[in-house]
Amino acid sequence: MSVIIGIVVGFVAWFLARYLFAGIYTINQNERGVKTSFGRAERVGNATTLSDPIAEYLTAEEKPRYDFPQVRVIPAGGPYFKWPWERVFKVNISTQTLNMAYDPESPEANQGGTVLEAVTKDQLNTGLKGQIRYRVSERNLYAYLFGVKRPIAHVMGYFTAVLRERIANFEAPCAAPRPKEGGILSPEIATAAIGVSINDLRKNLRDINEHMDRECKSSEARYGITLDASLITGIDPPAEVESALAAINTAYNQVSSDISLAQAGADQKLVQSRTAVEIETLKAQAEAEPLKALAQQLHELKLSGPDALGAYIRNVRLRLFSESRRAILEVPHG
Repeated sequence: MSVIIGIVVGFVAWFLARYLFAGIYTINQNERGVKTSFGRAERVGNATTLSDPIAEYLTAEEKPRYDFPQVRVIPAGGPYFKWPWERVFKVNISTQTLNMAYDPESPEANQGGTVLEAVTKDQLNTGLKGQIRYRVSERNLYAYLFGVKRPIAHVMGYFTAVLRERIANFEAPCAAPRPKEGGILSPEIATAAIGVSINDLRKNLRDINEHMDRECKSSEARYGITLDASLITGIDPPAEVESALAAINTAYNQVSSDISLAQAGADQKLVQSRTAVEIETLKAQAEAEPLKALAQQLHELKLSGPDALGAYIRNVRLRLFSESRRAILEVPHG
């Protein structure tokens, strides 16, 4: 009898430890949980991904394909309880960083996940370096947990495809040339007339990163992963192309320097010429002013009386005679 009681007590203890006490769980601060009952996740009514704002980045063709149900998310905290037929999936929602060349299915690919190769518009094989920041979306945990088998592999594949398509079709924005004074183009505009795809890509890294951010906004609705940012830090062409580009850039810089020096010299000569003209003009005006004043005085003397002008001329002659040492007069003949 005591043996039977011992077995019953042992079974009860095992049952409590296995199915009751083990059913208590907690969710860490950087985690969220989803509970399933007999394999079915707890839903939020009839809400789906299409009823959430994240679906606005999906095309009309993609919306039926990525119409996932909204599930009830268990926030951080606890303790919580689950029955033996229930299961809790915990997901880390903290922001994580990956090399953009990382391939989850083949880690040894892309030079060990360090350099991503892409072909430019002019058929140059380039190596891209950079990082992406991502996090699991709380608003679409169903897609992350149950929608696809390996969400990060899908996201990296999608990101790589979009990036290679962008590199292959990238064209630098054309700015309308505006000539400077005198009809001379600035060095930047003059050298920009020749397009080199590698240089264009390097000069427009910010535009490429912004384009990738826009194109990857649909990943949250597709795979339950939000791409916070992508940062391309380097574009490296083959060694022989790199040396040729360095020579081209050196030539461009030399031409720009020569044009700048020529423009500076021409501007300096123009300023000097304008200054010289202004000085000579002021000298001529200074010499003309006394003559104008004298003419005005003589005009006023003539108006004051018929003999005033003659008297003025006589006084001027007398003053000149008083200041002179010798006077030569013409003696009339006859």
